[in-house]
Amino acid sequence: MSCKPTLTVQQQKLLGYGQALLKPKPRLTGSQWADTYYYLSPESSAAPGKWKTLPYQVEPIDCMTDEITEQVTWWKSARIGYTKCINIAVAYHVHQNPASILLAQPTEDEALGYAEDEIEPMIRDNDVVSDLIGKTTKKGRNKKEKTAKKMYPGGILELVGAHSPRNFRRRTVRVFIGDEIDGWEQSAGKEGDQISLGKKRTNDFWNRKIILGSSPTTDHLSKIKPEFEKGDQRYYYVPCPHCGYKHKLEFKNFDMPRTEDGDLIEDEVGFFCPNCGSKYTEEHKIEMIEKGEWIATKPFKGHASFHIWAAYSYNANSSWVAIAKEWFEVQGNIQKLKTFTNLVLGETWEEEQGDEIEDDELLERREDYTTLPNEAIVLTCGVDTQDDRLEGEIKAWGIGEESWGKLAFRIEGSPAQSKVWEDLDDIIFSTYKREDGVELRVLCTCIDSGGHFTNDVYKYCKKRESRRVFAIKGANTPGKPIVSRPTTSNKLKVKLFTVGTDTAKELIFSRLKLEEFGEGYMHFNKTYDKKYFQMLTAEKVINTYKNGKAVRIYKQIRARNEALDYTVYNLAALNILNPNFQKIQERLKPVEKKEKQPKQRKQLTRKRGGFVNGWK
Repeated sequence: MSCKPTLTVQQQKLLGYGQALLKPKPRLTGSQWADTYYYLSPESSAAPGKWKTLPYQVEPIDCMTDEITEQVTWWKSARIGYTKCINIAVAYHVHQNPASILLAQPTEDEALGYAEDEIEPMIRDNDVVSDLIGKTTKKGRNKKEKTAKKMYPGGILELVGAHSPRNFRRRTVRVFIGDEIDGWEQSAGKEGDQISLGKKRTNDFWNRKIILGSSPTTDHLSKIKPEFEKGDQRYYYVPCPHCGYKHKLEFKNFDMPRTEDGDLIEDEVGFFCPNCGSKYTEEHKIEMIEKGEWIATKPFKGHASFHIWAAYSYNANSSWVAIAKEWFEVQGNIQKLKTFTNLVLGETWEEEQGDEIEDDELLERREDYTTLPNEAIVLTCGVDTQDDRLEGEIKAWGIGEESWGKLAFRIEGSPAQSKVWEDLDDIIFSTYKREDGVELRVLCTCIDSGGHFTNDVYKYCKKRESRRVFAIKGANTPGKPIVSRPTTSNKLKVKLFTVGTDTAKELIFSRLKLEEFGEGYMHFNKTYDKKYFQMLTAEKVINTYKNGKAVRIYKQIRARNEALDYTVYNLAALNILNPNFQKIQERLKPVEKKEKQPKQRKQLTRKRGGFVNGWK
C-alpha cells in the first residue's frame, strides 16, 4: 500500500511549476535551442514543421538570447524570417531563461493581431512553451486580456500598442521588444519617444535585453536607421565563388541584363564581385551564404546591430530573378519604387528634394542693425501657440516686401493663463523706432488657433479685432491663396482667416534663397540665434506623387518648426493688410525741423503827436 499523499490537481500544477523553476536548463544558444525545440505553425508559415536556423539568422538569434548583448537592432527588408526570430526570442525567454517581456507593436489592434496570429499558434505547437505559458491565466478575464497577456513561471509576456504612453507605464520587464518601429507614431503623446519609454522599463536589470526591428520607411522619419547606427553595424559578407573575396551583397553590383525587346535574361541575373569583377549567378547563392559571416564595421559596446535585405533570403519570392523582375515592374511608379526600396532592399527612402535651405548659411548672413532701417514701413506679428508657451516674431516690411526681422520672442506659460496674453499685449502694442526716429506700431497680428487652446485664442482676438489682431488656421492645400476670406462660424463670432501654408512656404523658401538686398529679401539681425534658423529651415520640399499626380509637399525634418510657422503667419498678416507702401512711407517721413531764425527787433518810429500815441 502506497504511503504517498494524494495531491489535488491544483497542488500538482504548483509542484510542476516549482520543478520547472528548479530544473536546470541545458546551456544552449538561442539558435541551438531553436534547432532543438522550435516548430513553425501552419497558420503563419509556408513550410510548417521543424525549424532550421538559416546561416544569416544564427548570430542575430544568439545575440537576442545571450547574457552579453544588451541591445539587438534589425534594420531589414521583408522575407528574411525576422518575425519568426522574434517568436524564438520570446519562446527562449519563457523556457530557457525566464523573464518578463514587453512586446510593442505599432498599435493596440496590431498587438492583438500579432498575439492571435503568431504567439498563440506558437504556444500551441511548441510543447516546451505550452507546458509553461498560460497556465496561471484566471478564468473570467476578457478575451483581449487573455490574448495579449501570457503568464508563465518566472515572468509575464505582454503585447501592447506603442501609440499610447500608458502602455509603457507601471511595467518593469527584463526584455523589451519593439517590432516594426518605423510604423510607430513619431511620439507617444506628450511623453516623447516610445523607444526611450520602452527602454526605461528595463532599467532595473543588469542583464536586460532590448530588441528592436523594422523594415524602414522615409529616411528623415526612420527610427530603425538611427538605432542601427548606434550599434556596431554588422553586414553579412559572402565569399566570391571565383576569387574568394568576402563582400556584402549590394544592389549597385546587381546585374539584370535584358534583350533588345526588353525581356529579362534570367540565366544571366547575378552580382558582380567588387574585387575581381567576375559575375556569379543564383546557382552559387546558397553555398556563398552558408560560408558567409557577419562583420561589424564599428566596435561592439553591448549593442549588436544588423542590416540585411532580400537578396540573402531563401524565400522563393526573393530569388535574384524574382527581385530583378520586381525591379522592372516598379519603374515609373514612385509609390511602388518606394515600397521596393523599403521592403526588398531594406533601405530608407530618400525623398526627392526640391527646395532646401541650409540654416548655417542664414546664420552667417545676419546683419548688425539694432534699430530698424528707414526703409521699414509696416510692422506685423505672427504668433504660434504651443501647450506651454507662445512663440512669435515681429517683422518689418518695406517696398517690394523686403523684410527685416525685428524681434523673435517666446512667452513661457500655458495659453490658458491670462498673464501669457498680457505679456503678448506688451509686445504687440509697443512702438519700435527706425533710424530716423519714426516710431512704428504693429498694424496686424495673426495668431494660430490650432492646438488645444482654440477658445483662448478666440477670446483674445475678439477683444482686439479693432486693432487687427486675428485668429488664423492653416490649410496645407497646394495652390490655396496665402489668405482666404475670413469666416465667423465659431460661437464667439470671431473672424477666422484660413492660411494657405504650402503657398506661403513656397514664397518664403524662394525668398530665403535671394542673395541681393531689395525686393523680397529677408534680413535678420544678430539677435537671431542658430536655433531660430534651424526651426526656420525645419521643413523641405518633396517632389512626389499623390493620386497619380506629381505634387510638391512639405516634410518636417526637425522636431521643432515654430519659426517657419510664425514666418508664415507674418506673411498672412501682411496679406490681410495689403498695404500701399509708397503712400505709408510718404506719411511716415519725419517733419523737417526748420532752423530757428533770430527774432527781429521791431523798428520804432516816431509819429507826430503826443508821446503815448507816437510809438508803434
